[in-house]
Amino acid sequence: MRWLLTFFVIYNIFTNNIQATIAADLDAGEQIFSANCSACHANGNNAIMPDKTLQSDALSDNGMNSIKAITNQVKNGKNAMPAFGGRLADEDIDNVANYVLNKSENGW
Repeated sequence: MRWLLTFFVIYNIFTNNIQATIAADLDAGEQIFSANCSACHANGNNAIMPDKTLQSDALSDNGMNSIKAITNQVKNGKNAMPAFGGRLADEDIDNVANYVLNKSENGW
């Protein structure tokens, strides 16, 4: 009986239109990015610190190539980047972090 329950859980994970959920999160992340981040980070660049872009290689070089690292940066800020932890909901920060990582991995 336990294996049957495990099967149904796994089956539901893979068949319940997971792509639509991911796309919706990325769409929300894009909107949040456009409203809050694009002034300094248009097209994954960095207008304030040009060597610290949101491009895949720069994120990797700076240890920022994970959702956790990007989320932390957005919440707490660092250097010239302000903290958005008090301005954006945790879900919004998670969405924008996923959007940034996705865009960086796909070349903006």
